[in-house]
Amino acid sequence: MCAYWLFKSEPSVFSIQDLAKAPARTTCWNGIRNYQARNFLRDSMKKGDLVFFYHSNAEPNAIVGLAEIVKEAYADFTAFDQEHDGYDPKSKKENPVWYMVDIRFKEVFPHPLTLEELKQKPDLRDFRLLQRGNRLSVFPVSDSEAQVLLRLSKEIR
Repeated sequence: MCAYWLFKSEPSVFSIQDLAKAPARTTCWNGIRNYQARNFLRDSMKKGDLVFFYHSNAEPNAIVGLAEIVKEAYADFTAFDQEHDGYDPKSKKENPVWYMVDIRFKEVFPHPLTLEELKQKPDLRDFRLLQRGNRLSVFPVSDSEAQVLLRLSKEIR
């Protein structure tokens, strides 16, 4: 059985459309520099897990589609590159601090699931995305929340 995750990205930086255009519709998900999010990547994500792709700082903020984990955690090489924004002098190749996974595009939802729409769904009242102070860019989605999101993604509006 697969697990579900939500990944946030600003569409001006990397959108679901960028993922769909990537070679093999696949990319590494790098640059995570929060320990809790890193732990999710490193310790919990498995090949075959599904990812809800969320556009943040967008108009509107919304879950816009699905991706799939296709490679489990490995060292985030951007942490070793002094020229990269994600450089971290504490992270060493022999003892990495930061990790990434590879994801592959699955689909764009016909209608984005906007933040405002999600806030109106009682079944999502505990959904981490809707909680005040949730700043994580990567986090788990419960099976019941995922089923609500998948159902909403298929509804005709």
